[in-house]
Amino acid sequence: MAGAEVQRKVRRFARELTPCARTCLKRVALQSFRGRKHHLSLLRMCTDQQNPALGDESLQALNSLAASRDTDLQEAAAVYCLHLSRRLQGPLPFSFLEPFMDLLLSTNLDVQKTVCLSLVNLLVKDQVCSDLVVEMGMLPPILELVQSGDAAARCHSCACVAFLASSESNSDTIVSEGLIPLLALAKSYDPQTQQTAAWVLLNLTQSVWSTRVLCAVGAVPVLALLLQSSDAEVQFYSCSALCNMAAFREHHPKLLNIGDQFLLKSLLTLMSSSVQKNASQACRCLRILSANVAIQEQLMELDLVSPLKKMLQSSSLACAQAALGLLSTLSAHPPNREIVVSEGLPEVIGELLRPHASSSDVLAHVSITVTHLCSSRTGQQAVVESRCLSGLLQALVSPAASEEALICVTSCLRHVTAWGALQAYLSTTITSQQVSALVELAQQNGKLQLLYNSTAIISKLEMNGEVVRLLRPHSAVMLELLSLCLQNQEVKFQQLGIATLCNLMKDWEFSALLAGSELETELRRVHAQTEETTRLLRMTQLLPPPPGPPSD
Repeated sequence: MAGAEVQRKVRRFARELTPCARTCLKRVALQSFRGRKHHLSLLRMCTDQQNPALGDESLQALNSLAASRDTDLQEAAAVYCLHLSRRLQGPLPFSFLEPFMDLLLSTNLDVQKTVCLSLVNLLVKDQVCSDLVVEMGMLPPILELVQSGDAAARCHSCACVAFLASSESNSDTIVSEGLIPLLALAKSYDPQTQQTAAWVLLNLTQSVWSTRVLCAVGAVPVLALLLQSSDAEVQFYSCSALCNMAAFREHHPKLLNIGDQFLLKSLLTLMSSSVQKNASQACRCLRILSANVAIQEQLMELDLVSPLKKMLQSSSLACAQAALGLLSTLSAHPPNREIVVSEGLPEVIGELLRPHASSSDVLAHVSITVTHLCSSRTGQQAVVESRCLSGLLQALVSPAASEEALICVTSCLRHVTAWGALQAYLSTTITSQQVSALVELAQQNGKLQLLYNSTAIISKLEMNGEVVRLLRPHSAVMLELLSLCLQNQEVKFQQLGIATLCNLMKDWEFSALLAGSELETELRRVHAQTEETTRLLRMTQLLPPPPGPPSD
């Protein structure tokens, strides 16, 4: 959970308890009877708002009050713990955490609520170790509060459990001791309780073992039902938890076997949510599930394309990225490609590239999708008409594009040039800047994939007058790059170097530079090596002997 969101929740919890805290202070302030020196001392420390006392005297007073059977004194101790949790600047010393256990075991619900909120404040600021809280035995009384009839007690204790569950070792313990009550709270009619319970369940799915137990005891239907909640946060937490579950294929049967495609339909509905993070998360969950081709077919029957298209047209980059991720997965399945083309999605992603050509995620997903679509003639035509290729070419000169994105883009363009119509389109639209960018990418030290992709694109360019003009300023660099290809031990690099050389030699000026160059030396070496390899292969009798002279 984002820090701002957590702090918002804590402030809300604090507001809920403030009247109770004030009542405690007033009640204790009125006590003037003998034998309560520690109590009065603690109250004086509570009034020092800027500098909470953490010395031996305050610790002794806190321990004495926390261990008392007098609920008034326990309330004073709890209020001081709340004061500490709000004003403390650094970690809470371990010795000051011990009285929290006594207060959690109090018979007074107000004391329990106050100290529980204190723990939430400390956990949210990482001023106490969540593992240590569990090791000290505080989890059982906190889980008992989860089942309280008091809404504030449930809310505070659930928040505590949520923070404790952020540790994988703790989440396993929580699942062992308190899973059923948490699932019951997730079905609560109280929105705040339901929201906090959903948050706990989300944190529990960060553990592999806990996730397995959650699925086994029936958490999936509960989470799927929460997708239809009227509360946006509940929707987000439950959808995120389902995403975590979907990451493991072993859970897919439970996720998908809820009657009448309930989960898929609920996720499709959530994709149309006006809350962008919820729509994006639903899209991510569907993308994970779509690794199963059968699920893709079901989604297509449920008209996935309509909400997907709307998300692609969203002004939100996060929504567009999530939708593109799902589209790239769907386009890998051949039957889906014709639907994608017929619904006009290539045009939509072509438009999307224009404002987001520097987004690495957008570039990567568009590259994958275009590569898939170009496997059919109608797909190729749609890609050309949609400006997808021009957008990808423009990405070559984007200073913000990451190395990973550029590898995806150049890989896509390399595959595209295998198709005649697209090869001709590329050769007539590529600009001087883009040619320079390809050469620069190929020059990057140690980036072999970029060297291969960029060189492969150049090898496929039609050497018309304009392409020749664009390549001539880079002739010397190309000689060096082709030498690197020939020096590489991988055969595919050597073959690429020779193929590119053959293409560039269509320009007589480049051919003239070859004589006496290092590249010519490398060519002779590769030729001799190839001859020797051929001779050795013939010795194995796997190759036929060369043909003899024709007989008269």
